Amino acid sequence: MQLPINPFKQALAEKRSQIGLWVGLGDSYTTEICAGAGFDWLLLDGEHSPNDIRSLLQQAQAVAAYPQTHAIARVPVGHGHAGTTLIKQYLDLGIQTLLVPMVDTPQQAAELVRAMRYPPSGIRGMGGARASRWGRIATYPKDANSQVCLLVQAESQLALDNLEAIAAVEGVDGVFIGPADLSASLGHVGNPMHPEVQGAIEDAVRRINRAGKAAGILTPDETLARKYLELGFLFVAVGLDNNLLARHTSALAARFKPQT
Repeated sequence: MQLPINPFKQALAEKRSQIGLWVGLGDSYTTEICAGAGFDWLLLDGEHSPNDIRSLLQQAQAVAAYPQTHAIARVPVGHGHAGTTLIKQYLDLGIQTLLVPMVDTPQQAAELVRAMRYPPSGIRGMGGARASRWGRIATYPKDANSQVCLLVQAESQLALDNLEAIAAVEGVDGVFIGPADLSASLGHVGNPMHPEVQGAIEDAVRRINRAGKAAGILTPDETLARKYLELGFLFVAVGLDNNLLARHTSALAARFKPQT
């Protein structure tokens, strides 16, 4: 049995745009519906959604039935002992690509790279479990490092100040700009469309691309998503499952019920 190639990591290396969807409902049934839609990747959110290790496993299993779609998981925290433990557990589930929030410095990015990798290039605890198909992939401990993919979130003024240094860390595959937290950090809470925030985003994608790394972002606005792709963002989430459900159910109800 061979270790699966990480198609998302390969696509980023080949500079092929990857269109994704944020999945935050925390349920394998709805995740499978999204997996069949045809997106290149789904983000299983462990930071702002009611997910735990077992629910993430169930969702990863659901996505695996749709090989055209790659499961990415966001850990709730990446730093310190708690972060290292969570990263190990997520990787042991067989999720090859992780998104880590609130990465502000190259030192933090370097720590995450080490947490993602087995010795001697990292500190990931030996195990593998589902990721190694319970030991049936005999070469997993030697080959796993080459297929893990690390995406770090830059979502503060400090992260922008350190953007080139973060992107230069070997082992960081992509830098994801978080518009909501970035807008708060820049003094425009709840207003990611503020000209200062959008200017910072446009500057960030140029700097990330110059550093030779893939740039990512999330927006449910289709026009803005297309603009971000034109600006050079390589992996773009173009919607959120909970937002789609809320928006379309409200619109349907409004078409049949008088507004009060």
